[in-house]
Amino acid sequence: MLETIFKITANESTIRRECIAGLTTFITMVYIVFVNPAMLAQTGMDQGAAFIATCIAAAIGCFIMGFWANYPIALAPGMGLNAFFTYGVVLGMGHTWQAALGAVFISGCIFLFLSLFKIREWVINAIPTVLKQAIATGIGAFLALIALKNAGIIVASPATYVQLGDLTSAGPLLAILSFFVIAALLYRDIKSGVLISIFLVTAIALSMGLVDYQGVISSPPSLMPTLMQMDLTSAFEISMLSVIFAFLFVDLFDTSGTLVAVSQKAGLTDNKGNIPRLGRALTADSSATVAGAMLGTSTTTSYIESVAGVSVGGRTGLTTVVVGLCFLLMMFFAPLAQMVPAYATAGAILYVAVLMLQNLKFVNWDDMTDAIPVSVVLLMTPLTFSIADGIALGFISYSAAKLLCGKQDQISISVWILTALFVAKFAFL
Repeated sequence: MLETIFKITANESTIRRECIAGLTTFITMVYIVFVNPAMLAQTGMDQGAAFIATCIAAAIGCFIMGFWANYPIALAPGMGLNAFFTYGVVLGMGHTWQAALGAVFISGCIFLFLSLFKIREWVINAIPTVLKQAIATGIGAFLALIALKNAGIIVASPATYVQLGDLTSAGPLLAILSFFVIAALLYRDIKSGVLISIFLVTAIALSMGLVDYQGVISSPPSLMPTLMQMDLTSAFEISMLSVIFAFLFVDLFDTSGTLVAVSQKAGLTDNKGNIPRLGRALTADSSATVAGAMLGTSTTTSYIESVAGVSVGGRTGLTTVVVGLCFLLMMFFAPLAQMVPAYATAGAILYVAVLMLQNLKFVNWDDMTDAIPVSVVLLMTPLTFSIADGIALGFISYSAAKLLCGKQDQISISVWILTALFVAKFAFL
């Protein structure tokens, strides 16, 4: 049966190798079940329900990707998009978490539409590469700010807006320890480095009496506090258009980049570098986002950590199905997830930020018409505390720089349209 579904032999793999690959991928990305619920809880969402929603949404995404697309690419609620959901849309813009879930649902439906009717290629190709790089680095800077804030390494200041926190207190010290433990372990190619650092810091916090022991295993919490709680009416308000756009485009770029990177690493592309069954893979991603919003979590997307499973031999969807099963088993570890303090996950968030900031190396800094929009997005995304505003300002600065430097022929019609819409947003909304 497994051979019929996943074509394991045809992909030069074995069931044992696929299972090992699945476990490897899961270990590298399971940190999300600790980070995501804690982050979403700050919006007022029930943390237990958010934990279950995270696990189930990840499992659904993995099962669709595994059975339907037959790719070793795992999915879960994405880092960056969950931060935008919490700190940008709810805490920053003042929308309810129900309205934010509605925006995620709508963006997922649009993504599904683009995937089914093969419009995705046109959308992605219409956006300049430099703006894609800018958005990734802007999200990295945004995540870095959130990690430093959650850890207490930077704090608010009435005079300078931000300042250095008390580095002699336990929270900042443990967050710094977490980050450097991750760096040391991953440098030594220890796949579970992020997970080990979270457990290590949580154990130290428990021994110091900073957190209360709540147990390890229990019956899964109720999903009802977040299930089908989307507020679609509020999500269709004019002020939410930029939010939906941000959710959609970030997911679109992130998914496409991940699919290309993992497929190439696994040798699954054809002779022309194209990805077979690309439509199915994108449908899996967008369907998982829609399901996740209905369950009660932020955008679900493909994970670049899937490269870890591919590197040990994962070649088929069986790898991803194993990851999905592991996420379902995690539902019984809710007490463990709720014990993890914010500073224990700060190192993981900062690590993801470092990965995203690596896109800066691809920017042509000698071309000021490229350097300017990248710099604008990189600076304004964290300083405005909004991925949506960072993207909008990036498009405006790109068009302005190209136009004023006589390179208007490099501006596509779609970029002109989006720039005009963003200018209108700032002028009239």
